[in-house]
Amino acid sequence: MATTVAGALAGGALVIAPAPAVAAPAVDVLLAEVYGGGGNSGASLTNDFIELANKGPAAVAVDGWSVQYLPAAPKPTSAWQVTVLTGAVAPGGRYLIGEAKGAGGTLALPTPDAQGAINMSGTGGTVALVRGTTALTCLTAADCLADGRVVDVAGYGDAVVREGTPAAGASNSASVGRTSSLADTDDNGADFAAGAPTPLNARGQGPTDPGPGEPEPTNARIHEIQGTTRVSPKNGTRVTSVPGVVTGVRSFGSARGFWFQDTQPDDDPRTSEGLFVFTGTVTPKVAVGDAVKVTGKVEEFYPGGANAGGQSLTQVTDATWVVGASGQTLPAPVSLDAATLPDAYTPTGTPSIEALALEPTKYALDLYESLEGQLTRVGESRVVGPSTSFGELWVTLEPTQNPTAQGGTLYNGYDAQNSGRLKVASLIPFSQEPFPQANVGDTLTGETAGPLTYDQFGGYSLAATTLGKVVEGTLTPETTRDQKNSELAVATYNVENLSPKDTQAKFDRLAKGIVTNLSTPDVVALEEIQDNSGPTNDGVVAADQTLDKLVAAIKAAGGPAYSWRSIEPVDGKDGGQPGGNIRNAFLFDATRVEFVDRPGGGSTSAVGVRKDWLGRTRLTQSPGRVSPADPAWENSRKPLAAEFRFRGKTVFVIANHFASKGGDQALDSRFQPPTRSSEVQRVAQAKVLRSFVDELLKSDPKANLVVLGDLNDFAFSPTLKTLTDGGALRTMVDTLPANERWGYVFNGNSQMLDHILTSPRISRFEYDIVHVNAAFADQASDHDPQVLRVHPSTGNDFLDLLEQLWEELFERS
Repeated sequence: MATTVAGALAGGALVIAPAPAVAAPAVDVLLAEVYGGGGNSGASLTNDFIELANKGPAAVAVDGWSVQYLPAAPKPTSAWQVTVLTGAVAPGGRYLIGEAKGAGGTLALPTPDAQGAINMSGTGGTVALVRGTTALTCLTAADCLADGRVVDVAGYGDAVVREGTPAAGASNSASVGRTSSLADTDDNGADFAAGAPTPLNARGQGPTDPGPGEPEPTNARIHEIQGTTRVSPKNGTRVTSVPGVVTGVRSFGSARGFWFQDTQPDDDPRTSEGLFVFTGTVTPKVAVGDAVKVTGKVEEFYPGGANAGGQSLTQVTDATWVVGASGQTLPAPVSLDAATLPDAYTPTGTPSIEALALEPTKYALDLYESLEGQLTRVGESRVVGPSTSFGELWVTLEPTQNPTAQGGTLYNGYDAQNSGRLKVASLIPFSQEPFPQANVGDTLTGETAGPLTYDQFGGYSLAATTLGKVVEGTLTPETTRDQKNSELAVATYNVENLSPKDTQAKFDRLAKGIVTNLSTPDVVALEEIQDNSGPTNDGVVAADQTLDKLVAAIKAAGGPAYSWRSIEPVDGKDGGQPGGNIRNAFLFDATRVEFVDRPGGGSTSAVGVRKDWLGRTRLTQSPGRVSPADPAWENSRKPLAAEFRFRGKTVFVIANHFASKGGDQALDSRFQPPTRSSEVQRVAQAKVLRSFVDELLKSDPKANLVVLGDLNDFAFSPTLKTLTDGGALRTMVDTLPANERWGYVFNGNSQMLDHILTSPRISRFEYDIVHVNAAFADQASDHDPQVLRVHPSTGNDFLDLLEQLWEELFERS
């Protein structure tokens, strides 16, 4: 808080605020933690306590200062209770004030630096740090904060006296404490968070056993808690004084805590010797190498939710711990590599693998689970998933497992789980050691080690306390060739929620990709074009500003002045980021290709097929949406069909963005094989689109038709099979070498979500997936674009042959 002097003019008289008459100098000592539940029912600690912290570079003397306590709802007769302080708070140090002892609890405070007898409430009250030992008299926040003696205030629960809003969540088992940054925004509700009480004195000591004969006995070791299956045999029960040494601390985010490991392992390879202690938003006051005894409740935590299908993380919650000796030698980490990792990923064919006994020598997923929470290391490994802004990357421990030409790991079938993939995240603060920026094909060299854990954003993950170094590979962004005059170049590009609210740098990157890397295609089908207000949910659906800004960036990058066509969706009906109203759109170079505008297309109007008076097949609308009212498109983008003319030939193009994979169970699911629930809608969408394709090709079996976009599914999926059955459409990715069939990277798997398909009549083509994004840490989108260069058919075999011969002769000359 800031100390101020208040003054006012009332009735013509000058009213002076209480002494001191000038603001006291600011100090770096703050109230760091307040706990009033000591000795109460459900408490592990026997005493209430108040803890101070010094965030400055110099010691602060507190001789003659006090901490004072006021009930949450003070009455005129209420009096502040005082505990006098002595000594000083060291720079970066703590200072512990012990208060009243209750009848319950089993753990005593570490030796306090000052001792009082205030019996504080466990759920609500106010603590003030005061220069001086005279009891305060103020009973309102305004009066107390105006008193120059008051250095800091912490109000919790329903406290009337507080800075800003009161801190929430205090209870018999939870204190309120500042975050590790010791932020002081003058708002207790923002600066303090509830969590397990973690008293620490000036000597860095934590809670201790209260005395001989009183400590709770150890009733479990870590390997007994972890057990031989994925669920702890002690799930839901309380364990006491579990011994181990701290191997890692997570000091950021909302899932803070620490890992500790038993130094006396059993001889069962199925039982992990490591375990996570969850402390919520409170940074635990332990250090790597501390010998601890942990008491708390064993719980199975499902990071993605119990219904998501993922594995659980065995952890201890509502925990207290005793810190013994520090600087202990850590157990040797288990090495993971191709020699130790089974090729088989997981057992299948059961409703759930959760209750099955682990077989770590047979299945990779079982091996990872048998090491959950335990120190693990990987040596030199190839990067198969680029670094993200969250400080994570993916490596492969099986370098020969389905490698791509670019150094990734190819996902080429539902049974090809690629067991060697492992996520590497960092426990090291970025300010201390920036996370390495790695692309697919780079090498993570040296040793990377830390506890093996499980999270919802990738499954099993190495939480690194030691990070290797990245050695760059040879991967560079690709550039496709220019189309010839006789070739129509059609591309698809998911531009990842593009709106005017994105930076100009993103528009420029996308523009460069279209102009340079894609060599200015004649037609570009765009996915994820957002409306003019982006994710702001304000009823706006027009996207002219988004498209105009992209067109301008393309022109500035040396490209053509593209024209565009799209159809506005109904507000909130096409899925994607709420408020964004993503839709498909076409860019086209009018100097190379003619867009056939045919009126009637609208958000709810369905495009059809008809014959003109010369018997030529035409769309009833251009652009037009395919069956927009069909239930298959609920909360999803509707296909956008358009008619183009290129060198006198008609070409039909349908841009698509099928329903996402949200809701599918992950590859590491406890249900094997995992359920792909989202596939149902995509198959339904493929059937609707296929019906339209069949209608068009029935009208003209020799039509030039290109179906493209983000189909959100694999080349081997039922979705693609629905589109290609019977040869109505051919998927272009099947024309590439197997190790080139990818354009998206997810959890270390290089895979296909975007596709280009053509009608059988298109027989002269060249297809290219242009790798500029997905494999790189620095990317303009998470999708790679694709381009198809075709020689459209005239519909007459003899004329097509003559045209081909003429073009080849002209090109040679």
